[in-house]
Amino acid sequence: MREAAFVKQNKEKWMAFEKALDSNSKINPDYLAELYIQLTNDLSFAQTYYKKSKTLLYLNSLASQAHQKIYANKKESGNRIFDFWKKDFPLFFADHHRTLFYAFSIFMVAVAIGAISTIYDDSFTRLILGDSYVNETMENIRNGNPAGIYQDDGAFGMFLWITKNNIQVGMLCFAAGLLTSIGAGYILFSNGIMVGTFFTMFSNEDVAVEAWSVIMLHGTIELSVIVICGAAGMLMGNAILFPGTYSRRVSFIKGAKKGLKVLISTIPLFIVAGFIEGFVTRYAFMPAIIKYAILIASTGIIIGYYVMYPIYLKRKNEEVYRAQTA
Repeated sequence: MREAAFVKQNKEKWMAFEKALDSNSKINPDYLAELYIQLTNDLSFAQTYYKKSKTLLYLNSLASQAHQKIYANKKESGNRIFDFWKKDFPLFFADHHRTLFYAFSIFMVAVAIGAISTIYDDSFTRLILGDSYVNETMENIRNGNPAGIYQDDGAFGMFLWITKNNIQVGMLCFAAGLLTSIGAGYILFSNGIMVGTFFTMFSNEDVAVEAWSVIMLHGTIELSVIVICGAAGMLMGNAILFPGTYSRRVSFIKGAKKGLKVLISTIPLFIVAGFIEGFVTRYAFMPAIIKYAILIASTGIIIGYYVMYPIYLKRKNEEVYRAQTA
């Protein structure tokens, strides 16, 4: 569709929306939100087909005004926090799965490099993990308890220290986005090298299954959430590199808010991972059925909440919108 035809087709709707925004009387926020969805669809179409056009600049401006008006007038419900976890965040994150895929790919490539380097270079493990840690782990392997390092300290103290440390790593992944997405990618890459080296160390000693089945009790959530935090940093970094029709400052602010929203979503999961590592992982010789039940549940939580549920919500919302506009 030519730009002129697109403008002619939607001009009256945009003008009515603009008039509603300029009105001094209070507008029903839900009604505004309905119009806002239509506007963002038009904006998305313009971003695809009319890049750098005056139409795109106008729609960008109108969408920004609408967003401010909606959230200035909309009354916060007592269930706002619950709504954030149940609907707002998953619906938001559905539009950023591509960034999550890039973050995951960087991490897994680094894991593979760490693993291959450890297989072919005996000194690489000590270079990455340090002599003290490797020596202690090797001693535990000789004693028949490869994951014994997780039993050294008191459960509660370990839980607090690990949770604090994991949250710091997640915040670092996000903050590295200030150096553009390259910074966030570097943090993901360095962590991936470490993880690949760590797991391959056990494989080289022929205790891979015994060690991995214990470590991944907490590692499934912990490592997944680090990747998600890396995606948060990349969202902010990409906003700096690719401002689109916004000024770089405005684009950065928007990207930082998006990334921060993702970071906040991970904090409860870091706490869960810390709890498992502090209180559960130490029981290395628990029945296999319990281990694998925890592994399956952890995997289900991550994939369900960050991948499948957002896709479901997005499709459901699109179906409702099509039904309303049909």
